Amino acid sequence: CLESEVFISLLFPSLLPKAVKRRVHALKRLQVQCANIEAKFYEEVHELERKYATLYQPLFDKRRDIVTGTVEPTDEECEWHSDREEEEELAEEMKKKAALEDEKKEEATPEEDPKGIPEFWLTIFKSVDMLSDLLQEHDEPILKHLKDIQVKFSEPGQPMSFTLEFHFEPNGFFNNAVLTKVYKMKSEPDATDPFSFEGPEIIDCEGCQIDWHKGKDVTVKTIKKKQKHKGRGTVRTVTKQVPNDSFFNFFNPIKVSPDGEMDEDSEFTLATDFEIGHFFRERIVPRAVLYFTGEALEDDESFEEEELEEGDEEVG
Repeated sequence: CLESEVFISLLFPSLLPKAVKRRVHALKRLQVQCANIEAKFYEEVHELERKYATLYQPLFDKRRDIVTGTVEPTDEECEWHSDREEEEELAEEMKKKAALEDEKKEEATPEEDPKGIPEFWLTIFKSVDMLSDLLQEHDEPILKHLKDIQVKFSEPGQPMSFTLEFHFEPNGFFNNAVLTKVYKMKSEPDATDPFSFEGPEIIDCEGCQIDWHKGKDVTVKTIKKKQKHKGRGTVRTVTKQVPNDSFFNFFNPIKVSPDGEMDEDSEFTLATDFEIGHFFRERIVPRAVLYFTGEALEDDESFEEEELEEGDEEVG
């Protein structure tokens, strides 16, 4: 029947009549033109992102000032209306805590009012799986000094990119006030495979040199190794530095090979790096307070569960 003939033709385009194949080729040329227009669309989206980033920045600056304790918000700025159910739960918890506090009141010493919101960014790092996987115990004292993360977009006329800026207060670990990671992007169809285009993609990234204080570089560790002299048989102990797991390796990424040839492990590491860069840009920086409180984590989990359920239905 006609339906089965069409189905077979779809599976085996070479079986299509010559005149039909010719028209399909015309449609493919149109599709390439669509991909090129889509690329221009995403370039304009990038310009919009850059424009609106300047509108967000004063709010993010205020966030930084509150987190670091530079500014104390007014009573009006601190007003927050929770749902009644949340308030009731909070009131019940407060009653329990108050009862415990009364018992310990005589023994307890009054705590100093902390400055700003202590360990704001470190708490986020520890809460988000993607970041906590990179985090090591020796990184935590350093990240306590992280006071802000900002996203900067490339200027008009420049190649598409965004830069993550990690701003640190003066600390005993390194001299840099800001650590940067630049993600270079491309928004154009691949000449050899134009139909694979799905929007801008990160094609490379560039870290920065960290000016570590002597003995404070957590990206390396010193090990002792015994060496035996072949002729004399004497043994000596030498020390050498070897790479160490640390979040701060984030600023020394694998470079993309010019010929595009990379082993599987390197490709995976680079893909993970790109994913983390996107996550900082699109989720962590714009919604930091919600990751600090855990509310954004609940949203992410709900989204993942819903996605999984949909996938299950399709398989079933």
